[in-house]
Amino acid sequence: MVAAAPQTGSIGSLPKLFRPITLGVIFGNRGFFPKHLIAQGREAIREVLQQAGIQAIMLDEQDTAYGAVESLQEAQTCAALFRQHADDIDGVLVTLPNFGDERAVANTLKFARLNVPVLVHAFPDDPGRMGLADRRDSFCGKMSVCNNLRQYGIPFSLTRLHTVDPYHPTFMDDLKQFAAVCRVVRGMRRARLGAVGARPTAFNTVRYSEKLLERSGISVETLDLSEVFGRIDRLTDDDSRVVAKRAQIERYARIQDVPDLALNKMAKLGAVIDEWTAVNDLDATAIQCWTSMEEYFGVVPCTVMSMASNTLMPSACETDIAGTVAMLALALASLKPSALVDWNNNYGDDPDKAVVFHCSNLPKEVFIDEIPVMQYQEIIAGTVGKDSTYGTMYGRIRENPFTYLRISTDDLAGRITAYVGEGAFTNDPIDTFGGYGVVRVPRFQELLHHICEQGFEHHVSINQTLVAAPVLEALTKYQGWQVYHHR
Repeated sequence: MVAAAPQTGSIGSLPKLFRPITLGVIFGNRGFFPKHLIAQGREAIREVLQQAGIQAIMLDEQDTAYGAVESLQEAQTCAALFRQHADDIDGVLVTLPNFGDERAVANTLKFARLNVPVLVHAFPDDPGRMGLADRRDSFCGKMSVCNNLRQYGIPFSLTRLHTVDPYHPTFMDDLKQFAAVCRVVRGMRRARLGAVGARPTAFNTVRYSEKLLERSGISVETLDLSEVFGRIDRLTDDDSRVVAKRAQIERYARIQDVPDLALNKMAKLGAVIDEWTAVNDLDATAIQCWTSMEEYFGVVPCTVMSMASNTLMPSACETDIAGTVAMLALALASLKPSALVDWNNNYGDDPDKAVVFHCSNLPKEVFIDEIPVMQYQEIIAGTVGKDSTYGTMYGRIRENPFTYLRISTDDLAGRITAYVGEGAFTNDPIDTFGGYGVVRVPRFQELLHHICEQGFEHHVSINQTLVAAPVLEALTKYQGWQVYHHR
């Protein structure tokens, strides 16, 4: 049986990796416990999942005893249902209205062969109703289920409380965090990234291994800048795609000081990248900038990249594909746009503060101003001239908590590594250009030592939400990556 929860908010209009989460649901059972516990449990779980906007696939009550699993045959029946919907299931909720049968739960997951995140939940007992008519023993049964999952080699997640009523607020929080874990895992195993242009010679730091990413499920398509410029040459200013993209740009940023020629170039660049992204079914991009784009085309790509990131299709500069992966992971966890910045400057003599900066291509959602200002890139302008560097997004990043994440391919060790943590953007005074902000990170000097000693890049992905926990769980427990959690 498939019980579909309604799509809520604007989820339906988001990129495909952000579609609503679907969970397979396993109800554990021991036959000598009262039937009404299973019936009540099914109704509660169904209702709470619907409230959370999570779609559910579960057995009907007539498929097995009460729609739960206890025997080998019932485990096989549930696993067969899950296999029918394998392309749709993003995770599994194991819930125990009573003690449950640990073997049946583990066998269901083994036979289903889904390889998705698993959340184990147990109903609480009422101390005033501990007789045979109402007793659950789920507290104990959860330990047995987890023991068997570990024996079977099946990784799993836990609710914050060992036992929790589905209607308790913490369980809704558990579901939201688990949904974030599922989105990150789903995204990291299916993502298709586009690399536009070669790595700039001066940026050895953004080297990465396509092979290591592919082994984790992340594919990279490439497009040379010569092809981009060649396709742009075939577009006229009145091409409908160019006109539509320019209109989007004019709605997105304040452009009053930007030459008409530069706006048309940006529109053509955006139209070409949009079409290539759609044809190749891409989820995110990384684009060469410094300084080929400016010297041989005459704009910076920042606005086009900012617009993509703001619609949850992250775009990183300097063909920093690993940085794009981190941007995507954070966006999947939070359903909010991510940005790529430099850990750029100290902030006076405060050891826990720093200035973060980019030229910038930051998504407009992170800025204080609702409509950011488009300007020219002051640094590159000194080399190639002001008129060839229009398109940057200027503005200060809003005061907010944030999560930071850096992902890197450690080619020498043959593994993917990362670090993740949380901090806050402050309102400390700063006067500079580009996209910028002042951050406070606890024990920041220790983090900086870790970054330098482990050879991480100066780029870091940020997201103005607190999602370090689900990102950490997804990347370590289910992706098997080596992640340092800075706290």
